[in-house]
Amino acid sequence: MSVDIPQILRCRNLGLIRHHRQVLAGIDCVFSPGELTAVIGPNGAGKSSLLGCLAGVLPNTAGQLSLNERPCLTIPRAERARLSAFLPQQESPAWSMSAEDLVALGLLPWGQSVKYSQRQTRVAAALQQVDALELARRPVTQLSGGELRRVQLARLLVGDAPLLIADEPGSALDIRHQLQLMATFRQQADAGKTVILAIHDLGLAARYCDRILLLEGGRLRAQGSAEEVLTPSLVAEVYGVDSELRRRGGRVEFVAGDLI
Repeated sequence: MSVDIPQILRCRNLGLIRHHRQVLAGIDCVFSPGELTAVIGPNGAGKSSLLGCLAGVLPNTAGQLSLNERPCLTIPRAERARLSAFLPQQESPAWSMSAEDLVALGLLPWGQSVKYSQRQTRVAAALQQVDALELARRPVTQLSGGELRRVQLARLLVGDAPLLIADEPGSALDIRHQLQLMATFRQQADAGKTVILAIHDLGLAARYCDRILLLEGGRLRAQGSAEEVLTPSLVAEVYGVDSELRRRGGRVEFVAGDLI
């Protein structure tokens, strides 16, 4: 059922105008298989707009976006839906359904090729990945914000798409489930998938991600490893806070200080 070909997503001078305002400009970057990439930046920096373009939800108004050197505009929607899965920042169920039925919506791009028994197995496995199997029969309208987010994450994972894009996937999650979430995305990347997350928690970005893209004012201010991007001087300029980046037990840690 899954697409086994790794997906390289490339932006060339990507730009976006929304409501007569330039929200993205001159974005040049590559997202590669096996990498977990964090897109960070202050509120209004353009993170959600960039992820919307990457997922095909927002049509870029300048530059080019390609998958494995195929312009995304030439890829049929049905095929693209099988190649990538997207979780937006905010999403509320339009009607009441069970959590397992909501997760199963992630299999729609595969049509009748997924048999009922396979569907049930994949839905249960996806719910298990996000520690939400016990929610399977619960109506989504009766879930807490954190429970609903975990179910939505299961829907993102259930199709086993080679490209995963999630906008603030840890919003509404407690610390245990945030760490579990990042570990899951780390596993997905280690399995060869291309994983892109917009996140606010710079500590999680430093700890789990291979690469970080820092946006400011709709432009790419920096990209690279945590050590290259989360420098005290750059964090001070962009966020207006003191910070420290250190290693403990072989793991990178970001520590925020006081306001500047």
